[in-house]
Amino acid sequence: MNPRPWRDAWWDALYGPDGFYRRDEGPAGHFTTSAHGGLGAVLADVVGRLADEAGVCRVVDLACGRGELLTHLHSIRPDLELVGVDVVERPPSLPTSVDWLRSPGGSAVPDELHDLDALVLAHEWLDVVPCTIAEVDADGVLREVLVDEAGTETLGGELAEPDRAWADSWWPATEAGERVEIGLGRDLAWRDLLSRNRTGTTIAVDYGHTKATRPTEGSLTAYREGVLTNPVPDGQRDLTAHVATDSLGADEVVTQRDLFHRLGLTATTPDHASASTDPLGYVRALGRTSTIAALTDPHGLGGFHWAVTRHTRGHA
Repeated sequence: MNPRPWRDAWWDALYGPDGFYRRDEGPAGHFTTSAHGGLGAVLADVVGRLADEAGVCRVVDLACGRGELLTHLHSIRPDLELVGVDVVERPPSLPTSVDWLRSPGGSAVPDELHDLDALVLAHEWLDVVPCTIAEVDADGVLREVLVDEAGTETLGGELAEPDRAWADSWWPATEAGERVEIGLGRDLAWRDLLSRNRTGTTIAVDYGHTKATRPTEGSLTAYREGVLTNPVPDGQRDLTAHVATDSLGADEVVTQRDLFHRLGLTATTPDHASASTDPLGYVRALGRTSTIAALTDPHGLGGFHWAVTRHTRGHA
């Protein structure tokens, strides 16, 4: 394959006919998120609470993998209407009452997803919406980065004006070798998602950064079989880059740790005396404490950014 813009190679590698997200094992075969396993049960509790706060009875889980979070939600909140959206056909293990929509992938969402009254959760979606990768050359010019199928990079032409304007506003870079991950396409995808929700709340959850903390070398990376690896657009690995969450224009951006603490979820060790009076209850409480600790670790999952926009009827 001849070198081409990273955003195009990235899209094909994840969402093309043989793309990573269409593989049988699903994302959970390669990495763990807050939606998986015991972590997912606590996240489902949080999502249910946020749906209640928003005054809605429907939850839409966008880019939901194989429906792991929805399965947890169905178990603890059978009163909620649940909708999963992903690029694959409906997983056979999904509870029958959960609705399913197939997505085109990337920034695109199904046409059927509109005029909602819902909590819409885009959990680790925007980080896998492919974006333009750029680098400052030796003359101080910001140029698009091209890549071939083996992952070898070369510099292409100068950025198109809309991408350049976004970089000037949100990620200015002038030193040779500095990298920029242009967030314009992600901002537009977010706005499109917002426009589909009439009332309720729309949330994007991702590793993120703000203008004061942009990574000068970029954050594009890859995961394969649980191991961090080099970003190569070969369809055999996940490709991800952190999100410029401040450019989204959300009502609020808060860390997962702070949000969970706001909801009263803290890693409090259960009373040791209960170990003798209620040993099973003590073990369950201890397990939940460990799970909350993992979800609120400021150097891990607790550092995720939650970009939250609240809707009122007639305004998105």
